[in-house]
Amino acid sequence: MKYNFSILPEIENKLHKIDIDQIDRKMLTFLQQNGRVSNLELAEAVNLSAPQCHRRHRRLEEAGFIVGYETRLSPASLGLFVIAFVHVSMEKGHINDLSGFKAAINEWPQILECYSITGDFDYVLKVTAHDLKELSDFLMEKLMRMRGVSGVRSSVCLDEIKATNMLPLPPA
Repeated sequence: MKYNFSILPEIENKLHKIDIDQIDRKMLTFLQQNGRVSNLELAEAVNLSAPQCHRRHRRLEEAGFIVGYETRLSPASLGLFVIAFVHVSMEKGHINDLSGFKAAINEWPQILECYSITGDFDYVLKVTAHDLKELSDFLMEKLMRMRGVSGVRSSVCLDEIKATNMLPLPPA
């Protein structure tokens, strides 16, 4: 899932247009856990008729509560055994190189996530690779050679403790 924080006001306006009730919360929770569920299974899980469930589901999509569906793959099954978090510093005045940086970030498939952050660094990336050599090659040959990048610091993940896209839902 991609977060586009520049559209937050637009989403916030949509979120305030409808109130979600306990059934909507059940639907959203169930959908987060079971993305491939059929409408009939969803209806059974939240004790609604199939047509009622379909209308509510569509309303939640249209209101911006549901922004997409995805399949999570096993990195190890694809030979991707390395996950690293990479902090990137940009040169002063990097705003001139921002569009090139963003384009490259979106082009490179080994970058799973990228966030603009506060603090000592400008960006943090979640990067995957088959092995440490491939990670090193990516960092040295691509990322560190980008125009505007002044520094890179990486941390290799030793063990994944928790990884989820499930958001906590507000209480009723």
